[in-house]
Amino acid sequence: AEKALGEVLRKRPNDPDALCLKGQMLVRLDRAEPALSLFARCIELEPENFVAGRYDYARLLLKFERYEEALTQAEWLLNRDSHNPLFLQLKADILSGIGEEDATLSIWRELAEEAPSRPETWIKYGNVLRTSGFKKECIAAYRKAIACRPSFGKAWFSLAYLKTFRFSDDDIAAMRKQLQSSEATADDRINLLFSLGKAHEDRGDYARSFDYYAKGNAARRVQVADTDIAAPSQLAAQKAVFTEGFFRSRSGVGCSARDPIFVLGRPRSGSTLVEQILASHPDIEGTAELHYVYNLARRLSGSEGFTFGTEYPRALESLDPGAFASFGEQYLESARIHRKLGRPYFIDKAPANYLQVGLIHLILPNAKIIDARRNPAACCLSMFTHNYSDTNRRLSELGEIYRDYVALMAHFDRVLPGRIHRVIYENMVADPEGETRRLLDYLELPFDERCLRFYETDRAVRTPSSEQVRRPISNEAVDHWRRFEPWLSPLLKSLGSVLTAYPDVPPEMA
Repeated sequence: AEKALGEVLRKRPNDPDALCLKGQMLVRLDRAEPALSLFARCIELEPENFVAGRYDYARLLLKFERYEEALTQAEWLLNRDSHNPLFLQLKADILSGIGEEDATLSIWRELAEEAPSRPETWIKYGNVLRTSGFKKECIAAYRKAIACRPSFGKAWFSLAYLKTFRFSDDDIAAMRKQLQSSEATADDRINLLFSLGKAHEDRGDYARSFDYYAKGNAARRVQVADTDIAAPSQLAAQKAVFTEGFFRSRSGVGCSARDPIFVLGRPRSGSTLVEQILASHPDIEGTAELHYVYNLARRLSGSEGFTFGTEYPRALESLDPGAFASFGEQYLESARIHRKLGRPYFIDKAPANYLQVGLIHLILPNAKIIDARRNPAACCLSMFTHNYSDTNRRLSELGEIYRDYVALMAHFDRVLPGRIHRVIYENMVADPEGETRRLLDYLELPFDERCLRFYETDRAVRTPSSEQVRRPISNEAVDHWRRFEPWLSPLLKSLGSVLTAYPDVPPEMA
């Protein structure tokens, strides 16, 4: 097919159908960046008739978080067919990405009413209700998805995802039945396993709960390719490139803006709590988990698609110093669409940005960087019990990745002393006011009582902690991991000195 397509394009290089097919082929080959250029060329050639390919183009723009361009294409499609559910879903996904929750909610409500038998629509509608804080309506939407398709594992897991929701005996019996159903897909079964794990955890049956979580992780690993950019070779390359001398020779490069506050760390580390506390300050706006820094690093790695290449961070060594300021300005321009309140500072809370600390410092040397850290065993167990589609791992691997994270952050503490402020979750729980004052001192902002009443702040929260941050701080999660301790020996062994030294850094890493 590829050879035949090449022959067509040699004869008719401006054939929009052939160019569109080639673009779709490049996407499948993880060469999405050149595919974007082909789709754009198709629109130039057929500005009034390029419909199906334009939809693919808009979806690709959305995946690259080029929201304004994606929205332009979505509006064009809806002008052609205003009731097309695919086009409406596209627009809703774009609006959700830029924080337009009311408009997103309106579209999904309309879609659910028009197609009440589509379980996927009820899930999407329920997710927007959840992030907006409408818990009762959200549960009803998930229940309707289950009524449409009882084996729909994603709907069951969406209920489990609600931290204060509890499954009934009938729910547990239904999930066990669906786990054996011939109608359940592999993905359904994975979601059902995690949901049953949560159901039994809530009932204090930790042995049975852990068994379900372990089976869910094992099943997920079969599906997920190992493409972790936190691989030891990548971390070793960062330590080799990002030295004191490297930063000293590039002092003064980058964009001087002070607007961004980066909150990073491992997932399930308390970063959403830190974000919600800061977003309650009148000078700070909470946005979302932005991926603009990651996308920049990915491009610098030599990748043309969504996987990470091998040239980062070594590619930074040969960059013209002026490029760093340009990258910083591009970041601010990309983030502009997420800023709605006109406040002087905004939060970029993407936990995986701990892998981009060196790049952040180079492009935005005056931005603040906050490392949210939680007890390693608690953090890793929480990741193990959450059905993250791309990070499910063995307990020992989670411990190894956590050790690598601590070692990398210790490296940046050495080469960029004082640059990063660390928030220890357990300290924040024990002394919210003291820790919040220290945090605001680092940000050079005055203390504000509203930060202690963060649970009153009305904003959309899209993470698994969306419900917790709408309640006052509680210490219930601090030692919860110990209830699973009998089954955690691979994790505890892997963590080793990182756990015993916590919250300090082990001497061999300091």
